[in-house]
Amino acid sequence: MPGATVTIAEHDAALRPTAGAAAQVMPTRISACIITFNEAERIERCIAGVSFCDEIIVVDSHSSDATRELAARLGARVIERDWPGYRSQKQYATDVAQHEWVLCVDADEWVTPELRTEILALKARGFPGAQGYAVPRLTEYFGGFLRHGNAWPDRKIRLYRRSAARGVGYEVHEKIAVDGPVSRLRAPLEHHAYRSLGDHMSRVDRYARLMAVEMHREGRRCSLAKAFFHPFWRFVRGMLFKRGLLDGWRGWLYHCVEAGYVHRKYLYLWVLSRVPPPALE
Repeated sequence: MPGATVTIAEHDAALRPTAGAAAQVMPTRISACIITFNEAERIERCIAGVSFCDEIIVVDSHSSDATRELAARLGARVIERDWPGYRSQKQYATDVAQHEWVLCVDADEWVTPELRTEILALKARGFPGAQGYAVPRLTEYFGGFLRHGNAWPDRKIRLYRRSAARGVGYEVHEKIAVDGPVSRLRAPLEHHAYRSLGDHMSRVDRYARLMAVEMHREGRRCSLAKAFFHPFWRFVRGMLFKRGLLDGWRGWLYHCVEAGYVHRKYLYLWVLSRVPPPALE
């Protein structure tokens, strides 16, 4: 009854499962977590891909477009929050999730029907034998998918038990560490990252600066030799050893830009070792 007083003992008794309820296995539920900033053109497809989850959380860092409105209209729980960095924002989304299992995707990613079927089959069995699952990412690049080179399979732990996982590493290019066994899923997560070559290039420069600052803060230093050797090796490894050549001109372009990212990252780190941080601006 409204306004009725319940004692602590009565409250505890109400929460205590009966013999019949204890015999039943509690269903496994999944929370989908997405972080966003100005993703109005992509958030609808992203949310549609995770619509099979029992909860959808969108943590938005003050978008100026219709991202939050679109997400809320599609049934997501939207939280607006200042931007602390990629790793910290994803950790926050995980922390506020209501369910024990979390599927963490970016707004530029899409859960394919095959991946959805694979996850639901595991969910029905209670995700046996694993505390997390690494998912291969299939990157779309100028109208085609990169199926070789450094872009594939690009496995990331995206499905995990919340109590056994935590975000580690740098704020950019963050990753999930899991206490316990991690299994691999077969079906891919589609990655539609780059709207144009200019978008790819601008991201490369932004990520290179962020990584250099974090590496410098941790005490890492760099010689000019590293600034030239590391990008060269990244290109050779992707194009030859991992057969990026088989992706044709898309593979060439992707690995050239990626090598440029590595070069800029170490060059920025080299500069930071000699002049104050404002030199990167």
